[in-house]
Amino acid sequence: MIRLPARPATFSFEPTRTALVVIDMQRDFLEPGGFGAALGNDVTLLQTIVPAVASLLALAREQGMLVIHTRESHLADLSDCPAAKREGGAVGLRIGDAGPMGRILVRGEPGNQIIPPLAPIAGEWVIDKPGKGMFYATGLGDRLAAQGIDYLIFAGVTTEVCVQTSMREANDRGYRCLLIEEATESYFPAFKQATLEMIVAQGGIVGHTANLAALSAAMNEEQA
Repeated sequence: MIRLPARPATFSFEPTRTALVVIDMQRDFLEPGGFGAALGNDVTLLQTIVPAVASLLALAREQGMLVIHTRESHLADLSDCPAAKREGGAVGLRIGDAGPMGRILVRGEPGNQIIPPLAPIAGEWVIDKPGKGMFYATGLGDRLAAQGIDYLIFAGVTTEVCVQTSMREANDRGYRCLLIEEATESYFPAFKQATLEMIVAQGGIVGHTANLAALSAAMNEEQA
């Protein structure tokens, strides 16, 4: 077992039964012209975590851990996109509309792809999810069970929406969850901080958080 200092207490995990989950680091959320910008957000805030997520990916790959990338995305006919969700965003730049990077949040479009610095490599899972959480309508739970995964390390965006929703889904299913603080971000910095506190409140009611340096040191010490 690897143990590292975390909040609210030490987090322990077995690498062979652990997956790194990188949530929604896609062009539609991080680049101008995507859905994040259409909602009126400053997308440059999310770009600041790219180096940390890249370092986390490199660490997981070096250790031979399972890596999972998620993309919030919808079918071309939008049959999996409720009207209540489609109504978000500026008129003409809503889900399914044509944007600077193709149809917004539609599978296969340029804007729906993971940004190049964090692109998946062979053997890594890519999960297309129509909702905020990674388990809803994806079949991911069965795949994780078949792989023998018990621990999940999280990164990605946004902290208070898709990351937190996925962590809460995972917690309800019995997974032990860790969020790396430098590897997640929100369009609203105060929302990120509030979410971190919610996650670790009441003895880690949703999971644990830790910094990347602590995780890297613990994993490298174990390998040595």
